[in-house]
Amino acid sequence: MSTVTPKILPATASAANPPLMIGDLLSAGVRTAGDNPIVYRDHSRHDYRRFEERVHQLAHLLTAQGVQAGDVVAVLDWDSHRYLECFFAVPMLGAVLHTVNIRLAPEQILYTMEHAEDAFVLVHEDFVGLLEPLAARLPRVRGYVLCQEAPREVETTLSMVGEYEALLAEQPKRFEFPTFEENAVATLFYTTGTTGNPKGVFFTHRQLVLHTLSEANLFQAKGVELLSRDKVYMPITPMFHVHAWGVPYTATLLGATQVYPGRYDAEMLVKLLVEEKVDFSHCVPTLLNMVLSTDAVSSKRVDLTGWKVLLGGSALTQSLARRAWTFGIDTRSAYGMSETCPVITIDILPRHVEEADVETQLPWRCKAGLPTPFVDLQVVDTNGQPLAHDGKSVGEVRVRAPWLTQAYYKEAERSEELWREGWLYTGDVGSLDEAGFLTISDRIKDVIKTGGEWLSSLELESFLSQHPAVAEVAVVGVADEKWGERPVAWVVPGNLNEPPAAEELAAFMQRFVDEGRLNRWGVPRDIRIVDAIPKTSVGKLDKKRIRREL
Repeated sequence: MSTVTPKILPATASAANPPLMIGDLLSAGVRTAGDNPIVYRDHSRHDYRRFEERVHQLAHLLTAQGVQAGDVVAVLDWDSHRYLECFFAVPMLGAVLHTVNIRLAPEQILYTMEHAEDAFVLVHEDFVGLLEPLAARLPRVRGYVLCQEAPREVETTLSMVGEYEALLAEQPKRFEFPTFEENAVATLFYTTGTTGNPKGVFFTHRQLVLHTLSEANLFQAKGVELLSRDKVYMPITPMFHVHAWGVPYTATLLGATQVYPGRYDAEMLVKLLVEEKVDFSHCVPTLLNMVLSTDAVSSKRVDLTGWKVLLGGSALTQSLARRAWTFGIDTRSAYGMSETCPVITIDILPRHVEEADVETQLPWRCKAGLPTPFVDLQVVDTNGQPLAHDGKSVGEVRVRAPWLTQAYYKEAERSEELWREGWLYTGDVGSLDEAGFLTISDRIKDVIKTGGEWLSSLELESFLSQHPAVAEVAVVGVADEKWGERPVAWVVPGNLNEPPAAEELAAFMQRFVDEGRLNRWGVPRDIRIVDAIPKTSVGKLDKKRIRREL
């Protein structure tokens, strides 16, 4: 990219150029929302004015415990109104919010909390037992606040300073938040990879505000219309995972009604979807499948018509999109990763597709979509040269945008692997078509090389998932002396009592070979019927574990 030196005129001496701050998202939402509520499960409900007061009270609570700008405050909680308050109060103080992945193994949680240098911790009572054996190895932690659904005595060896609601009630309802540099770090969380310890990913106030503005623009766009002041929003993506895709910040900015489901229980999710008349959610495909598989939904005792769901984290298959459609659910895809904040593409259906029948729409709804505003995205070959937008040329996806993490926290070497020559390399393989739509073929580490040819595990999963007896499928490559690698499929049947035979599934795959859509060596010779497929801490297929077990 070439650079020039344009004219820059001096500002008037008394002019102001305010920094982009997370707190401004909150104040804008309070002005807009009116009486719209913040709902937590079936436990609590209050409007945006009270939400703002609680953020200010939390700031008082934290400063009373000695939390200062630059300190790292950790949260271990279910998705709740408390977590939303932490999204704002902690970074608005100039402190750093560490959203701890509660689904990691205890030693990994310990590593992330040590590495982040957590100074203070808010912990739900369900995770007190998890932290107690780790506390002696976390000497920097100065105190803990207990989060509960209802007051009760909890015996613990942790140095508790009190219970969240009781402490909050003692605090004033207004706090004078400081002003500081917009490039100050606001949030920190850890993402796991194929090897080594989890990597710290951090974002600044400026990055989060810009991502929020882009997301708000997209979510209100004609043809998308996912979120506005008049919509009801409920995340089904953990708040510890990339700020629940940043959508709580966007929902707050727009003043939307927000519903937080707490611990993910399928029946509770359905109850909230129906009773709160939820318009929009986002999740990984496995969680959508979990909701669709509940008795209430599968028997159509409840009506989810009009519910819009944004899918990401792993590929949305046409079979799952078709199944959701039979319940009146509008699905579409987005793409990103922890390091991209995360949303960098989203499905905005072309007008001619939007007006077409569902079978025409399904392939488009399963594409990763178009780059969002301010995102520069390329698919490149091994020499870093951009490939043609023909829908066929496959290479690695690289990206630039104003909100991408600039480095891994305290990980210089791994940061250099992430960034090269001004581009963030995603590690995903994909292609761009003539209209600029991105299709993700696979993760580089999951591509299967057999007999000198490359196979996409995602494509094989998409084909297998179209069999009516298949509920879930994962395909991985395993070493083979003759072919280098060979694909192996794990299949969860829709009915465990009447699973399909492996031979039947292989014959089904042969159909795509006969149609010229799949090479013959792409038909897995080893198809295993299983009760469940291992998942990662954020609900993705855990292919690393599958390969290890194989």
